[in-house]
Amino acid sequence: MEHETQVPIRSDQDIVTAREKGRLLAAALSFTSGEATLIATAISELARNIVTYAKQGEIRLKVIDRSPDRRGIQVIAHDDGPGIADLDQALRDGFSTSGSLGVGLPGVRRLVDEFHIDSQRDRGTTVTITKWKT
Repeated sequence: MEHETQVPIRSDQDIVTAREKGRLLAAALSFTSGEATLIATAISELARNIVTYAKQGEIRLKVIDRSPDRRGIQVIAHDDGPGIADLDQALRDGFSTSGSLGVGLPGVRRLVDEFHIDSQRDRGTTVTITKWKT
């Protein structure tokens, strides 16, 4: 089941759409409702960061099949915004430049099994996360 969905992110409504598509994909892969909620929460947080800091970008959802019993969802959040000035600081709990109470990048990292971030000043940010089905 090779499957990829792209959701352009420009507004709060797009955040809701991306979150819902993630939840539906998780359900289609028989993730538990708890796992589906974690995936939806991570997508929501990443999409919110795009709207807040870069104004626009995209969320890509991809099914990963490693073997018959090893399936997961990969989420790639990409924008061409200003980049993250201090990645170490952005990955620390409680840090927010927007004053929000969201789970932030550290929270997203805790919600998923694999987390990778690439950010360059004035060239944008790409966060790739993977949640494996247990």
